[in-house]
Amino acid sequence: MTKLMFLLWGDDLTLHDPAWHGALTVAAVRRLQVNVDDEPVAGALRLQTFDEPVRAVVSLWVDGDVAEAVSVVTGAGPRVAGWVVDERRPLDPPETADGTRAEALANIAILRRPDELTQQEWLHRWLEHHTPVAIETQATFGYLQNVVVEAVTPDAPRVDALVEELFPPEALTDIHAFYGSGGDDVELSRRMTRLMESVATFGADRDLDLVPSSRYLYAL
Repeated sequence: MTKLMFLLWGDDLTLHDPAWHGALTVAAVRRLQVNVDDEPVAGALRLQTFDEPVRAVVSLWVDGDVAEAVSVVTGAGPRVAGWVVDERRPLDPPETADGTRAEALANIAILRRPDELTQQEWLHRWLEHHTPVAIETQATFGYLQNVVVEAVTPDAPRVDALVEELFPPEALTDIHAFYGSGGDDVELSRRMTRLMESVATFGADRDLDLVPSSRYLYAL
């Protein structure tokens, strides 16, 4: 199956609508994930480089030609951009595909490769060197990496990867819960320093959008 990911802007998105899900099923979508910046994550940290905040990220797993699925998603909001992605799952989260909200803060980071790094070097630094550091220094229980292969919507902005990290709900308001430092300020400082030094090696310390979200998964 082909995985597609879309960024959606604007309000009044009807991403939980059964009729919309039915149209996706007709378009050979077999699995749908909806990440929405909604009320349960209202107090979370956000980072933005786009001219307006991303309100949702939609992931589709398509069993066949993707054109019809793309058409269904682009009709779901006033502004939509999408890509084919190559997914890696270094830390598989527990998943229930019944549309219930995951008990998690799901952060989605939108990455751009710095011009000074080749694609090969960027991927090596990120996927090979940074991945174990990210897992070691944070309280994540799910970690998915999606490398952009190609755009599927006209005028899609420059995006090179989308990363999803799942944190315990307490991480929304407790930095120790976010980093898994157990209330130890010295350990917290060590983890934060280690993570930020690693992030800087592949340019994710700049030109970054961070979308906090609630995560909903559907089997279609």
